[in-house]
Amino acid sequence: MKKFIETIKNIFAIEDLRTRIFNTLFFIAIYRLGSYVVLPGVDPTRLKQGGAEGLFGILDTLLGGAFSQASIFALGIMPYISASIVLQLLTIAVPYFQKLQKEGESGRKKINQYTRILTIPIVLAQSVGFIATINQEAIIAPGPLFTFSTMLIITAGTLFCMWLGEKITDKGIGNGISMIIMIGIVSRFPGAIIGEAAAKGMRGSLIFLIELVVLFLVVMAVIVLTQAVRRIPVQYAKQVGGTTQLNAQRQFIPLKVNAAGVMPIIFAQSLMFVPAIVASVWQNDSDAANYIGQKFSDYTSWQYNLVFATLIIVFTYFYTAISVNPNQIADDLKRSGGFVPGVKPGRDTSEHIDEILTHITLPGAIVLALIAIFPALALLAGVTRPFSAFYGGTSLIIMVGVVLDTLNQVESYLLMRHYDGMMKTGKLRGRSAQNVALAS
Repeated sequence: MKKFIETIKNIFAIEDLRTRIFNTLFFIAIYRLGSYVVLPGVDPTRLKQGGAEGLFGILDTLLGGAFSQASIFALGIMPYISASIVLQLLTIAVPYFQKLQKEGESGRKKINQYTRILTIPIVLAQSVGFIATINQEAIIAPGPLFTFSTMLIITAGTLFCMWLGEKITDKGIGNGISMIIMIGIVSRFPGAIIGEAAAKGMRGSLIFLIELVVLFLVVMAVIVLTQAVRRIPVQYAKQVGGTTQLNAQRQFIPLKVNAAGVMPIIFAQSLMFVPAIVASVWQNDSDAANYIGQKFSDYTSWQYNLVFATLIIVFTYFYTAISVNPNQIADDLKRSGGFVPGVKPGRDTSEHIDEILTHITLPGAIVLALIAIFPALALLAGVTRPFSAFYGGTSLIIMVGVVLDTLNQVESYLLMRHYDGMMKTGKLRGRSAQNVALAS
């Protein structure tokens, strides 16, 4: 406890870090206040009670309830995330964007600009779909004027959320976009845990305690999955410059076990609604269609979870393949005079890295699939629906990832000012970043 108090004092003793923390809290407060501002022309008392369900329920969780409350931030930062995914895929398929990606900082700025521009048509299209999900009885004066004004307001709200995210990145402690999503998720946690405790009551206090222990173990598993890396040793040849001779250095390339992050779950989740939608077309004419529609409308059924887990494993390999390029890593190593001991530079190094990446992705994909289906298992075990969402899936992985990134940022500030880090033993990944041999 004494070490923790000392670390907090050190954090606030650094003026720049203290200012960034307060700036972050200020921007987050603005975002949360905006999440409670209801769209003009909507009666909040007539909105659907209990929140959204299905895919809309997941979206509502990520937005901290802004979606179900018909807020001016109803779509939040999600259209920007969609645009980012589109641009990331374009960097794989379109030569122009591939060239931009290789141009360094200037190329990234152009890609970010294209992402912002693409966000506008995406949010306009999604706002039309959002209007259709609102309880029509809650709309005071439905019509073209309401639709047009709502589209403009939601678009402005998303652009404002983008601006807040960039300000948190520039003036705060970083990871602004991810921070906004995490805050939306965390805002649901107190209500979920209070609701679970109330549902169990005094007689179920032991069961509630066991649920908390299981939740802690799941969080630890997600941390291990997020932080786990396979280190490939790299040797740098001895270099001579003028009268200075640099000894050979031995470093490593860290390959993440879960390089795809949360994206496979998002992709798989978006496809899991297709069978139920298709089956609904023939549900009155076919018993098989009725069966498929029933099973895939229930995310606790074993059929749903089996297909869901399989899709996650497939998408993990797919997204890892497009986000980690062994050829580029091998070329960067060759240009900087590095090599993997026992492996020839160039093509052999690329194949070696690709083989290792293929092997470590399988256990990472399986663990990711188990984490994704764990909320359904928790619900079947008797955990309430709001609280079960924190036992895995998109919400938990995003929270853990953002918290770890934030700790890395704070850790770097402490070490840079010659303070003790946040941990006496062990290392956060950010503390050992200087050992990474990857060229940006």
